[in-house]
Amino acid sequence: MDEKSSEEEILNVIYKNAHIGLQSISDILPETEDEDMKRELTEEYEVYEEFIGRLRAYMREKKVEPKEIGPFKKAMIFTGVKVDTLRDDSRSHVAEMMIKGTVMGITEIGALLSANIGAPIEVKNFAEELKTLEEKYEKRLKRLL
Repeated sequence: MDEKSSEEEILNVIYKNAHIGLQSISDILPETEDEDMKRELTEEYEVYEEFIGRLRAYMREKKVEPKEIGPFKKAMIFTGVKVDTLRDDSRSHVAEMMIKGTVMGITEIGALLSANIGAPIEVKNFAEELKTLEEKYEKRLKRLL
């Protein structure tokens, strides 16, 4: 695998990870009645949106086409959220759902960083920033359990 395709793959993993966070929040926010949870999710959504905007700009500069989440994956996220919140839409359950997704994201980005130590510094910085954001979200969500 050449350097360009490796960089492209890494950027797309970061992009998809952040985009799944954004999509999950978008799906769960309408199901959330707790005001503290709504505030938390709205703030996370705005930060993910800003992060994705900067990442897309960098990818455009590097001539890397972002790979969007496929319709099947989007449908799975949407359906999972709807089914889970029909069963229990309490603040603690919503926090638990979001924590699980956040931890999966942290794990994926951590593994990505470990496996790609030779990646360009700008790319590693995006990965580190996303991992740090998600670690912060995990802590904040835990207080809402």
